[in-house]
Amino acid sequence: MNQLETLIRSSMEREGIDLIGFAGKERFADVDAQHNPFSIFPEGKTVILLGKRICRGSLRGVEEGTNFGDYNLFGKNWLEDEFLSLACYNLVRVLEDEGWEAVPLFPNPSEITPAGVSVAEGRPAPNVFPDFDYAAVACGLAEIGLSGIVLTPEYGSRQRFHMIITDAEIESSPLLERAVCTKCGKCADICPLGAIDKENAAEIDVCGKKMTVASVNYDLCKICKNGACKNRFADYAKPDRIAALCNRTCLCELEENGNLGNRFENPFRKRAYWAIGEHGPVADRNTEANTVLGGAFSSDGKGKR
Repeated sequence: MNQLETLIRSSMEREGIDLIGFAGKERFADVDAQHNPFSIFPEGKTVILLGKRICRGSLRGVEEGTNFGDYNLFGKNWLEDEFLSLACYNLVRVLEDEGWEAVPLFPNPSEITPAGVSVAEGRPAPNVFPDFDYAAVACGLAEIGLSGIVLTPEYGSRQRFHMIITDAEIESSPLLERAVCTKCGKCADICPLGAIDKENAAEIDVCGKKMTVASVNYDLCKICKNGACKNRFADYAKPDRIAALCNRTCLCELEENGNLGNRFENPFRKRAYWAIGEHGPVADRNTEANTVLGGAFSSDGKGKR
């Protein structure tokens, strides 16, 4: 570890950053220009990815079906816009004080319209939005699970990232070797909309790391009432599924199997889960009774909201 990396890690520890990884430019050689961070800073040498955890307690109200707003603040909006952004900004200052240029990047939607390359300029069309999922794998922090959500060995899906591109050359972090996702398929089985098709999965490759990812119908995810959130920046972009029933069930699986470093005295799921399908509450597939927002319903699926 060189002196600059030591300085970066120590400064980010003081900022409360939970995850930090580095990836050299060569790891993005196969990424198209529209999603490649080095389209923004062609002279850059290194991507730095910073992560802060989503506290498990911020998901409690969604898991119980009693409070959604505080997750949107502590688990999403404030976490990205304030807590993580301030740490990212302060690292940019650290790098500038050392004489290196540093470009801070917010995790905007990677799907953009219109896409394509400007023929006249030979450059990608504005705006370039780097693929943060790819970067999380390339920086050695994560894998992409069967459900298509980024998973780290420390927190599973419970983190958010900001990115910095710098012209400082920092050694790339080793790619994550061990598997986090158990490939159990519970995320697909429990989805009341059937949005995750585990039978139609594909192998993806990021820097030589191969991962199996199911096909996801994001149009169905956008109408999910089980904790999925509309993308707050663009209607066309993928919804945020971290608080959704599929991913909360994944979290339970990972914790029960001891796959995560962040461990708790008590299990996350303490009672039968609630679920709402496209046409209203649906019966729990694994228990005789279930709960929904505002009340209970039996296995016939009839209840109140």
